[in-house]
Amino acid sequence: MIVLGIDPGTANTGYGVVTGDAPTRLQLVECGVIRTRARDPLPARLHEIHLGVTELIERHRPDVLAVEDVFYAKNVRTTVVLGHARGVILLAGAQHGVAIHESPPAEIKKAVAGTGAATKEQVQFMLTRLLRLKSVPTPSDAADGVAAALACLMGARVPRLEQGRARIGDQPARPTVPPRTRGVGA
Repeated sequence: MIVLGIDPGTANTGYGVVTGDAPTRLQLVECGVIRTRARDPLPARLHEIHLGVTELIERHRPDVLAVEDVFYAKNVRTTVVLGHARGVILLAGAQHGVAIHESPPAEIKKAVAGTGAATKEQVQFMLTRLLRLKSVPTPSDAADGVAAALACLMGARVPRLEQGRARIGDQPARPTVPPRTRGVGA
């Protein structure tokens, strides 16, 4: 299975592509960041994020798009703007018929590090162990995207598509995968 994990953000959207069947044979294929310019207007930044995610989907043809869910920031504007970024990411997945798995940050931490209260450093340490990497994926937004993909592989119940990839006309506008109920870290 191929999973494209995304850590949404309007300045830096982290991503990671992980393949394999948990808990063995997991492999990091690619990770990085889609960067936008702070001085650009929000619609231009969202367009850039959409184009970047679309390009990743077309290049890697993932089975699942694992997206970190919204966290509730103290600043309401930050939460709303992050929601816009998530929206264009989810749209890109839906346009390509990719199953979508959304997980809150605590669930990702629990799946990867064993506790929803894990620090960023603990999650990054476990990423290097589970994927047998020599160093932590950088920057940290990329590592968060890798963690989202890994969490999905380690515990998500993702339906297999019977005959090829489904397209928007063949499924609901927003395909989602229910959160896992059992498995590693549950």
